[in-house]
Amino acid sequence: MSSESDESATDSAKPAPIRFTPDAKGPLTGIKVLDLSRLVAGNMLSLQLGDFGADVIKIEPLKGDPLREWLDGGEQLFWKTYSRNKLSAALDLRNQTAKNALLRLIEDADVFIENYRPGTLEKMGLAPDVLLARNPRLVIVRLSGFGQTGPYAQLPGFGTLVEAMSGLAARTGFADREPLLPPLALADMIAGLSGAMATVTALLARDRGLASGQVIDLSLLEPLFSLLGPEAAILQRTGEIKQRSGNGISISAPRNIYRCADGKYAALSGSTQAMARRVFEVIGRPDMIQDERFATNTARVRNRALIDSIVGEWFAQKSRDEALALMRAADVTVGPVYAIDEFMADENLNAREILVEVEDPELGALPMHNIVPRLSATPGVWRRPAPTLGQHTDEILALAGLDAAAIAKLRAEGGCA
Repeated sequence: MSSESDESATDSAKPAPIRFTPDAKGPLTGIKVLDLSRLVAGNMLSLQLGDFGADVIKIEPLKGDPLREWLDGGEQLFWKTYSRNKLSAALDLRNQTAKNALLRLIEDADVFIENYRPGTLEKMGLAPDVLLARNPRLVIVRLSGFGQTGPYAQLPGFGTLVEAMSGLAARTGFADREPLLPPLALADMIAGLSGAMATVTALLARDRGLASGQVIDLSLLEPLFSLLGPEAAILQRTGEIKQRSGNGISISAPRNIYRCADGKYAALSGSTQAMARRVFEVIGRPDMIQDERFATNTARVRNRALIDSIVGEWFAQKSRDEALALMRAADVTVGPVYAIDEFMADENLNAREILVEVEDPELGALPMHNIVPRLSATPGVWRRPAPTLGQHTDEILALAGLDAAAIAKLRAEGGCA
């Protein structure tokens, strides 16, 4: 069969892109979210709510959320991914009519998300006490770099700063090199996920009568710092400040990334006694588990460099596929180091539909991560693609009680787009 025929067969076997269904129902159907945040953390938070059926209304400035400006290949791929299942209204909240419309929307909203610098909301006349007076059942999420209180509250708080200050960067990388920042908006993503959990918890508390509305003070710093686990306790009890250890880890060995004969890499974790024994058996060194230098996890950690040299030499003599097959046959916890192209071709990704093709009004179709996590009885829903700027302004202002003439007047004043 010709290569052209092969491509046609592959294309025909490819599932059709997921189509959006505006009236689809999810477990958060009926929850109304007003999202005034910009960039990543707030959008990550409201994405989780929107994916499970909440009505998320992005209130954007007239120039749009700056996330729209994060382009790859000249396209708004970040925006399209993180703003699916949302509506957009473009309002200038310095205009009193626009602000009044927002206040009317708040009256029957469930969640209000903002990430202005602390104190800005108060200067806008939208302090939490004002919002809660309008709607005592409102859950207000206040995102900031360092929290609403404390000496750092007024500092600019992008994720890069908290990734550095939390201790994460100091623990990332190799001991003989500079600390490493993550190559993506990790602090924002973690805060968004933590914020979504907090929001749903607050809604549950409200619906159980344990609280009415409340304010969630969510910093980028604190959820990220929590990932360091017991390092503060380790410092207090042992005096040790954990150092960068490359791809190794200070609590178990063997655990590393190893280069294979074909130049590809494999990751291995032998974090239990049984797993370490299997590793040593596969590499043809069953004697190592009896050697006092490697007989216990404590001893292995102490001699981690020697173990990495021995295990690394074995990997260096095998192609990655061969090494993985031998290790997996012995039930060793090992896996390939993938770049995005390899991950997209992986059989598990495709079998699990971890990545799905989704219809896009501009591009035809676009691959996106599937809705996570998976709920067996009340799964997430695909309701709408990411909106263009102000795509739903008229519809949302109508919900706030403005008629067509009032909307036209507001637009003429430059108060909406």
